[in-house]
Amino acid sequence: MVNGFINLLKPPGPTSHDMVAFVRRLLGIKKVGHAGTLDPLAAGVLVIAVGKATRLISYLEGTKTYRGEITFGKTTSTLDAGGEIQSVSPVSLELRQLKDVMPQFTGSFMQVPPMVSAIKWRGQRLYNLARQGLEIERKPRPVNIHELKLLSFEPDTVHPRALFECTCSAGTYMRSLAADIGKALSCGAYLSFLLRTQSGPFTIDTSITPSELEEAIVNGCLDKYLLPPEKGVTYLTAINLSPEDELLFSHGNFVILKSTKWAKNTAVRVHNHNGAFLGIGQLNISGTEIRLNPDVVFN
Repeated sequence: MVNGFINLLKPPGPTSHDMVAFVRRLLGIKKVGHAGTLDPLAAGVLVIAVGKATRLISYLEGTKTYRGEITFGKTTSTLDAGGEIQSVSPVSLELRQLKDVMPQFTGSFMQVPPMVSAIKWRGQRLYNLARQGLEIERKPRPVNIHELKLLSFEPDTVHPRALFECTCSAGTYMRSLAADIGKALSCGAYLSFLLRTQSGPFTIDTSITPSELEEAIVNGCLDKYLLPPEKGVTYLTAINLSPEDELLFSHGNFVILKSTKWAKNTAVRVHNHNGAFLGIGQLNISGTEIRLNPDVVFN
């Protein structure tokens, strides 16, 4: 059974679901998923989970890093280059004005997700409703932008452009960020380019293209690019179990830990006494008893 993560370099054009279907077809297995939707026009790191690794998707570290371009003086129906142009106006924007506004979009704040998102409303994806010309009121959601850097600025006299880099929490929409910066500058803006350079521990410099993946499978060297399941959860604290406790955990039974260093309920990465990955456990602390409950178990 094939289990692990593939750090796929998604090209512009296909959807994230298209990439999942592509990997399913190549490998001939159904259990394939992705960690974090990447818009069709966007490119970059798309983490593909295969086999039992799909059960770890909810545990992956969600921080993402993007490089994007904002074009000012234009707005579109989708807030990016894929939508219909809704307004156009010449803009006289100075670097100082942009630098003054950008700090407003760092730290924790509330962001309204775009209509062209995968969020569900009454069982339907918002992007499907958007295609029908419907506009649904969306509640703002908390996001956290850890760092927002201005990389370059082209002060075109009609439609200036800015290249930025953003490191943020999962669920942060770059197209909404671009549009909100345009609103703050009272000139309108849209996201004209987007590249995801990192998703958790997976970086673009170690990613592979779909054609490279296909070639690896044809040549029987998938192992070169299939990362072990534990690669996605290295940020979690590791626990090594004794052979006796390892047997209990691997059969789905809880384990009583004797260590007193744990101070709160949390998820942990569980290994056997030799360091082999066993799965994910949840610590449940009640009084002096520390119970390790298996959540995801790899035999």
